[in-house]
Amino acid sequence: MSSWYASIPSPGPEWQQIPIDIFGLHWRIQTYAIMILIGIVIAAIWTSRRLTKRGAEPGVVLDILIPVVVLGIIGARLYHVVTHPGDYFYPGADPWKVFAIWEGGNAIFGSLLGGAVGAWIGCRWTGIRFWTFADALAPALLLAQAIGRLGNWFNQELFGLPTNLPWGLEIDSTNKAIPVGLPDNTLFQPLFLYEIIWNVIGVVLLVLIERKWHLQWGKLFALYLVWYGLGRSYLESIRIDPSEFSFLGIPTNVWAAFAAVVLGVIVFVVQSRRHPGLEPSPYRPGREWVRPDAEVDSDDTDLDDEGAADVDGAPAGSASAKATSPTNG
Repeated sequence: MSSWYASIPSPGPEWQQIPIDIFGLHWRIQTYAIMILIGIVIAAIWTSRRLTKRGAEPGVVLDILIPVVVLGIIGARLYHVVTHPGDYFYPGADPWKVFAIWEGGNAIFGSLLGGAVGAWIGCRWTGIRFWTFADALAPALLLAQAIGRLGNWFNQELFGLPTNLPWGLEIDSTNKAIPVGLPDNTLFQPLFLYEIIWNVIGVVLLVLIERKWHLQWGKLFALYLVWYGLGRSYLESIRIDPSEFSFLGIPTNVWAAFAAVVLGVIVFVVQSRRHPGLEPSPYRPGREWVRPDAEVDSDDTDLDDEGAADVDGAPAGSASAKATSPTNG
């Protein structure tokens, strides 16, 4: 079935922006931006829960995510502009379009690079181990990326070569990414959907692998890099609007995906050799967070004041009691 009615429709231009009225002011928010924000919020909540289970201070993830999000957005836009200069630098071009991230055009690999720098800064501020945060973030990041890809659907971007498959994606003929000469009813590979499915499967695998093998020291994040890099290396190879630069006939984004896979393998091997055991704490030495003392029951307080007998019948304060009492080390 290759007819138009057997395809996946794309939202019209009216769905790319959502009108909002606040105190008499009229705003139009990009649906693409909303999808990204939803992904960030969900990833923040899940990462926070995962860090807290490891013993980190509740809410510490917010201090880390601020530089992650800011530098991630900057890196995503910068990478896209650099790899698609023809879209922004030509006679008569509006130079401010370079900063119009709400119109789409944000590269995930640039986001990963910028976000990694932001995570390092945030971890230095809070004392959290960088690799502890990376492992906590790994499945949440994949889920956020899956949600964000819905924004590509609303913007009619991230689609692949023409196809006759029944799940071919409808794209408006006026879309600038479509090569000249194709019929108006041409269907395209829905790469955004493929990546959503790939990422969701990756989330499940990462969680299951972590539960079975208790991967820490960045090894879970290394598997994220391998999984995501493998998926993107294929999707980028059939993308209809690849980056304008290539090496040995291979687009830049495909090389970036290969680099993610190689980096993931290196991180996994190196960290497995350096740290075969579990992390002693989510914090770096000397930066540990101490939980507030729990409220002491009044009966326990009275018992302590009266000098309760220690185990083995030794009076409180005796040498035997001191030798057998637990420490906070």
